[in-house]
Amino acid sequence: MKYLDEYRDGEIAARIVDKMRRTLTRPWVLMEVCGGQTHSIVKNGIDYLLPAGVELVHGPGCPVCVTPLEMIDKAHAIARLPNVIFCSFGDMLRVPGSEGDLFTIKSLGGDVRVVYSPLECLKIARANPKKQVVFFAIGFETTAPANAMLAWRAREESLNNLSLLVSQVLVPPALEAILEAPGNRVQGFLGPGHVCAVMGYREYDPISARYHVPIVITGFEPLDILQGTLMTVRQLESGRATVENQYSRILDREGNRAAQQLISTVFEVCDRKWRGIGTIPLSGYHLRGEFSRHDAEKLFDVAGIAPREPEICISGQILRGLKKPHDCPAFGTLCTPQRPLGATMVSAEGACAAYYTYGRHLSPHGSDPMHPVIRETEIIHANR
Repeated sequence: MKYLDEYRDGEIAARIVDKMRRTLTRPWVLMEVCGGQTHSIVKNGIDYLLPAGVELVHGPGCPVCVTPLEMIDKAHAIARLPNVIFCSFGDMLRVPGSEGDLFTIKSLGGDVRVVYSPLECLKIARANPKKQVVFFAIGFETTAPANAMLAWRAREESLNNLSLLVSQVLVPPALEAILEAPGNRVQGFLGPGHVCAVMGYREYDPISARYHVPIVITGFEPLDILQGTLMTVRQLESGRATVENQYSRILDREGNRAAQQLISTVFEVCDRKWRGIGTIPLSGYHLRGEFSRHDAEKLFDVAGIAPREPEICISGQILRGLKKPHDCPAFGTLCTPQRPLGATMVSAEGACAAYYTYGRHLSPHGSDPMHPVIRETEIIHANR
């Protein structure tokens, strides 16, 4: 495809890997932050293609995966109410709570609707003035502008039957939590390209300096990831630690100032719980006080919900880069996309779902040396 094939060229991929191999003098562990990057890595066999001294571990960059079970249960409690129209993106409908999922609630008569934009909820609220319309506003900084616009429009139009159940989280505090956690193995990051398209990457400079860790903001195509990995390895090998931008065709240092202004108008920073990780201080957004009439947590009695995660699920360790999906005793057996134990197996960006989708559960330790994309000059052509 025009403008896309150039980022999937097998010969260029092989040359980048060869440069990496010649650069390496010792092993390094890198984390790709975004779940979209994880899927690209697993789908294209990039982790197989890398030299033996470079290990990629998977970060918390899937908004569905890091939404805590407590928030999932709050959403389900609201969706069960008879006077509620509960709206969500489709990837949240199969995420298991303590008792079923949103599909189950819908099958039992709950009015659960899939929307493709938060602003669709405005039309639904106008058409159903006697119903309470609730939008499940999850995500990283990438989704924050559209979710903020929904709250702002609801207030401007005085749509008092429209509210948001907010579970917005922020990437930089999560990176700090990973670096400070006991047993951390991460020595460099492939930063989240889409998040930085909104927020820029100035806020990563203090993290890189404080922890002396390279952060290379990276795109999502195979050559993006390989180039970002090479840039990170070169920093590590030379003893440097700075923020670099591999994804320069899409983003710059400042990001989208208009989107940032809208976010700061509607949201303010707060502590947030992360699934499998716990509470990270100042790692999320909630609605400012002037938008409280559109805050679903304040409108509905859900404050007392405090569930427990399934003990066998190790998604928290996977999200922190401590383990990989095939290290889980339930992976591919008790936990599958059809019967998931946790969100990392449900989400389109979840690491467990990626490993399962691309057959990592079919070979020992998730590794198959005969995987077709290992052949360097054919890694990308398998996608065409």
